[in-house]
Amino acid sequence: MSNIKVALAGAGAWRTPMTIRVALAGAGAFGIKHLDGIKNIAGVEVVSLVSRDLEKTKAVAAKYGIGHVSTELSDSLAWKDVDAVIWCTPTQMHAAQAIACMRAGKHVQVEIPMADSRADAEALVALQQQTGLVAMAGHTRRFNPSHQWIHRKVLAGELKVQQMDVQTYFFRRSNMNALGQPRSWTDHLLWHHACHTVDLFHYQTGEIASQAHALQGPMHPTLGIAMDMSIQMKVSTGAICTLSLSFNNDGPLGTVFRYICDNGTFIASYDDLYDGKNQQIDVSGVAVSMNGIELQDREFFAAIREGREPNASVAQVLPAYQTLDRLERSLAESA
Repeated sequence: MSNIKVALAGAGAWRTPMTIRVALAGAGAFGIKHLDGIKNIAGVEVVSLVSRDLEKTKAVAAKYGIGHVSTELSDSLAWKDVDAVIWCTPTQMHAAQAIACMRAGKHVQVEIPMADSRADAEALVALQQQTGLVAMAGHTRRFNPSHQWIHRKVLAGELKVQQMDVQTYFFRRSNMNALGQPRSWTDHLLWHHACHTVDLFHYQTGEIASQAHALQGPMHPTLGIAMDMSIQMKVSTGAICTLSLSFNNDGPLGTVFRYICDNGTFIASYDDLYDGKNQQIDVSGVAVSMNGIELQDREFFAAIREGREPNASVAQVLPAYQTLDRLERSLAESA
């Protein structure tokens, strides 16, 4: 993406001081994570909070000092002095909402996944290139200090990834979010949870998977999604990735990444990193925060101010969605 326009283009002139005004959509578990991160970032103000449940949204807005609350996206997009929107809404809405933001002249960060189909992901990239706005996807693993430590070692030639072995395990036999609250939409192992690892594998190896295969278990009788999945990938220089995913797992929960490298083995769990002997590695000096979501938001706002392409731009992460499409088609063929 080389056509990012002047910062805040289409969203009004710079104010004094140079405050970026943000609307955040989705007052659930991840919306709150973003609000907690943004409060540590100077020069950014969340001025509007949009979510489905008005009373719950009002309560969150009051806690974080947000003056405007609505259940309608159009209310926030109509504000000329809203510069950017962060989307933490159901997966199935992401692409259409991000497109609406860019058409309204707003910079946009859409939580992972930015789309649940290759066509929608490619449409997002095409519109970003047309508008020149900053459009970024919430691929947090690119920003976690643990993965950044590995990435910098790879770029410096100190490490070469030979294999990534990843386990993504949750217990979601009923439709609950990360806070244990009922969801109004259905999550997906492939288009959401596998998306993290597919993109990270591309990012850490600097290549796009030349081979990609997937298997899945039975569909849940009411949720209509596969509850277990296995994915294998390989890049042309030989590095492989094995990813196991489950919504059937009854603890421990979360994702663990094992990097088997030419010069050591490393285990990353969100923002923490350990070596192969289970000794913790100090990654506190990698970035200004130990919070991957805060670092992700800092990159978004910095890209707006500097008029540049952010890490995890929609264009940079598009190959992950193209690989997910290949995996989805392989699952259909083997059904």
